[in-house]
This record gives sequence, C-alpha cells and structure tokens, in this order.
Amino acid sequence: MVEHLLDRPDLGRILFHPRRQGPESGESPRARTVRFAGTDGVTLGGRLYPAAPAAPAILYFHGNGEIAADYDDLGPIYRQIGLTLLVVDYRGYGISTGTPLASALAADAGSVFGQTPAVLAEHGLTPIRLLVMGRSLGSAAALAVAAGGPPGLSALIIESGFADTLALVTRLGGILPPGADEARDGFGNLDHIRAVTVPTLVIHGQEDRIIPIREGRRLFEASGAADKRWLPIPGAGHNDLMMVGVDSYFPAVATLALAR
Repeated sequence: MVEHLLDRPDLGRILFHPRRQGPESGESPRARTVRFAGTDGVTLGGRLYPAAPAAPAILYFHGNGEIAADYDDLGPIYRQIGLTLLVVDYRGYGISTGTPLASALAADAGSVFGQTPAVLAEHGLTPIRLLVMGRSLGSAAALAVAAGGPPGLSALIIESGFADTLALVTRLGGILPPGADEARDGFGNLDHIRAVTVPTLVIHGQEDRIIPIREGRRLFEASGAADKRWLPIPGAGHNDLMMVGVDSYFPAVATLALAR
C-alpha cells in the first residue's frame, strides 16, 4: 500500500469515524447483505436494496460517520422511484474487515465497482444502467471510480462533496505538516471530476457548514461532463440535505438514473 499523509493516525481519526454493524441489522426482505473483495485481502461489506431486476442501480459510497445499515430506511425510497441501491462500507465500517485507510479508498472503490455486476447478478439483478454516487467522504471514492472511465458506468452523482481535501482536514481540526500539498497528499477530487465524461449531478446544501457549498460548486464547474447538473438545496446543511430537499432531491436523482 502506498504511504499517504492522510494515513497518519491523527489525520485518519479526523477523516474516518468507523462503527461496526449491530446484530439487529441482519437480513430482511428489504435489505440483503453482500460482500466484496477489497485490496490486500480485506473484505468489504454492503447492503443491497433491490428494485426490479432490470432497474437502474446506484453504487453508493456513504459519509464518514455512517455505515451501510443506516440506509435501511432509505433503501425502500429508492425502490419506490424505480432504483436499486447498493451501499458499501469502507474498511473497518459495518461488517467490513481491516482498518480505515485513506490510501486504500480509491483502490477499494475501484475493486467494488468491478465486482458490482457479478454481485448484482447473484441476486437476480441485471440493471440497464449502473451509476456511482458518493456523499461527503464518499465523493472521493465515487470520483476515483468515475475518473477512470470504467466500462459500464452510466452516470455520476456527488452529494455534499469536497474539492479541496487539505482544506477540509484543516476545517475539521487537523494540523498539517509544512509542505503538505493538495496535488500530492489530497484525494484529487477536483482533478478526478475534470476527467469525468458521463452525465453528472452535483447536489449540495446551501447552509452546509462542514463542506461549504462553494466546494460543490467548484466540482460542478470543473466537471468534464457535457451533461452536468447542479442542484443547490436552500436551507439544507450537511446532514439534513435529503430531508430538507426531498421534493427536489429524489426527482433529480431519478431523472438522471432513468434517462435513456
């Protein structure tokens, strides 16, 4: 594994807030547990919320304080609008093994994306379109996948994403060493989105105090996609965006995902 400034324990504790999945979050008619092979022997767990067999599917990378099982109440909403949702945990989160590492985020996300069609097929799902979506920290995972232009990727959604990694770390209380450099030490979100050509939707709360809306706007403006859409949510912060913007959030997601 390549050494990464953000793997330093003091900075890792700022970026990652892992929780284990409780015993109450087992199999249910609405949610199925899935597993992926991560890099270097790690196993990554996830939760699958299936819609119709051919329904478009969203591979979703969540925020740094969440786990996949937290989406058990939201998965059925995606199903109602005709979408399959697949939420995957980072190392050390949920039922995933290992320890969270910034240096593993992109490689793990790419590995998961590559395995997603086979995992969906195991559950009788053959989606007509496959999207990748990232919220907050998950924007780094989703953008790393999308920037590579992998075959089979139909669209990208970024929610509450950040353009500048080191500025985010500093806002969260991290102390960076002299000479820390965004191009070398950050996740590269801004460069990654410049390489994205699939249709892209960027959603951000106008009152977000953790990742200011200007960060989302920078990502939108830098996007290399010919079809790119910007959805600011008035009155929404970082963690209530979906609730505050429910009337615009889900229609925008559905419109992008169901586009022909």
